[in-house]
Amino acid sequence: MVNQTYTADVLVVGGGTGGTAAAIQAAGRGAKTILVSEFPWLGGMLTSAGVSAPDGNELEAFQTGLWGAFLHELRQRQPGGLDNSWVSFFSYDPRIGAEIFADWVQELPNLHWISGQVPIEVFRQGDLITGVRFADFAVTAQIILDGTELGDLLALAEIPYRWGWELQSEWGEPSAPVSFNSLTQRYPVQAPTYVVIMQDFGEAIAPEIPAAPNYNPSQFTGAWDGYGAETFLNYGRLPGGLFMMNWPICGNDYGEGVERLIESDVSRGAFIQESRWHSQNFAHFIQKQLGRRYGLAKKVFPHTPTAFALHPYYRESRRLVGLTTVREQDILPIAKGRVASIFNDAIAVGNYANDHHYPGVQFPLQPKSIRWGGRWTGTPFTIPYSCLIPATTDGFLVCEKNISVSHIANGATRLQPVVMGIGQAAGMAAAMCVELNCQPRDLPVRALQTALLADNRSKALIIPLFNLPPNHSDWRHWQLYYLDNPQAYPVSGDRPCQSGNDYPNSAFDKALIGKSNCFKGIFHHLSQQEYRFTVTAPAAYLGQNWQLVTLRSHIDEQLRAYPHEQLVTLWGRQNHSGNWLLVEHLNGG
Repeated sequence: MVNQTYTADVLVVGGGTGGTAAAIQAAGRGAKTILVSEFPWLGGMLTSAGVSAPDGNELEAFQTGLWGAFLHELRQRQPGGLDNSWVSFFSYDPRIGAEIFADWVQELPNLHWISGQVPIEVFRQGDLITGVRFADFAVTAQIILDGTELGDLLALAEIPYRWGWELQSEWGEPSAPVSFNSLTQRYPVQAPTYVVIMQDFGEAIAPEIPAAPNYNPSQFTGAWDGYGAETFLNYGRLPGGLFMMNWPICGNDYGEGVERLIESDVSRGAFIQESRWHSQNFAHFIQKQLGRRYGLAKKVFPHTPTAFALHPYYRESRRLVGLTTVREQDILPIAKGRVASIFNDAIAVGNYANDHHYPGVQFPLQPKSIRWGGRWTGTPFTIPYSCLIPATTDGFLVCEKNISVSHIANGATRLQPVVMGIGQAAGMAAAMCVELNCQPRDLPVRALQTALLADNRSKALIIPLFNLPPNHSDWRHWQLYYLDNPQAYPVSGDRPCQSGNDYPNSAFDKALIGKSNCFKGIFHHLSQQEYRFTVTAPAAYLGQNWQLVTLRSHIDEQLRAYPHEQLVTLWGRQNHSGNWLLVEHLNGG
């Protein structure tokens, strides 16, 4: 029975990565916003799902919008920095991430957050969505956003959605299967992972981790073969002797009967329980193999048991049937280029490699990785506004992994920074629809793009350019230029440089360099985009050999041009887990 009905301009259901970003942006724009979340932490994949070592949008030029603001806050709040793991350039205690989102919400007086609630019913009048009912209250709003982890509002509202694979005949995607097969049947979507945080107890003896039902050590045998135990643990190393266990090789990905996630509440609960048991068994196996120095972390997540995330890390959900569908071709590099083609209605950017998870199965995909900054990264691509809008339903937007995207392309669009950008754009769009009293499909796209580029708090990238950092004085000019002249967008992903010194020092630069250390040594140019460094000073590091990597475009240019076996002075931050030096400043350049 509904005891109370709230009225808002914008309702966001689901407090995950996209939903949280959408609510913050909508309220920041001035809309009266209600955010309803299932869990007591906001941030989803970045926090409550425990994946506090995010992938993608790592290059300096792509650290914009709420994603860039989140990284800035993490750098301010986490002692010792973010260089902890080798899977990500940004690994942090998930408690700090949750604290950031809670603080941001608290700062917005027109944003009302209600936690511990899931949607039960969606109200609609014909093709218009008007509200959502929860256990003991309802909310009506002009624009409603589905930010749930599995696209639950799509099902409740009977809005057409996809679940599962599309064949190559559907859109001509090169990596799609020609016919349905045992893989498509066994894993209709990518496998989730129930993240567990382990802890190094040092000299102490960790409490024994009991085996959960159906323990089978053969499932995990060989998990770190080829890596070694230390490298395996350092994959997801967090501060304070913690380890994020989200390991795909004979690890804790779990996809048995994954279709149960959308069949019923009971079947979903059974799958979630099994996936958590699977991660408990993986932790038990690790402790058995590596000793009682390693155990379950204490007091990380705000529930019992505290070492396990609040919910699984879902890599795929129900996917909207929208006005536009993002396909594999839309995320792959264009001919002889390092970037994908851009959508005219682009509103967010991603650059992660296309990555699919099916336990025990190697699934080949068209490559979209490129060498840049001494390392591998991914081809940048854009997300169109029209993939957030249902084909036939009004008053509604999606803002999570539930965008209109193919199963194949979802492997690149599902990553945390991309979803955060999608959420920010959806929140901005919702607030502007309220201002203009229009439906999402009728919102002028250029007005939305301009608003994202000009947002006072966190301007958001729309056109990916490797060599245009967000602090550059011409940043907005070049963004608008390529929106107006898409045919001029360079296949290299680099805007033309006006001079040899196109990167003036700024407070942004000085803040990065100020947190770096100075090293001297011999530079080794091994091959294209592969650099090493033999330390000569300081003496404490004498003779050590490190890989050199960078996230900054002008440093990338300098590394490419620097002579082999020359002395060099550089400033950077060492990552012991990855054995690399993240270069922020080179020889006064």
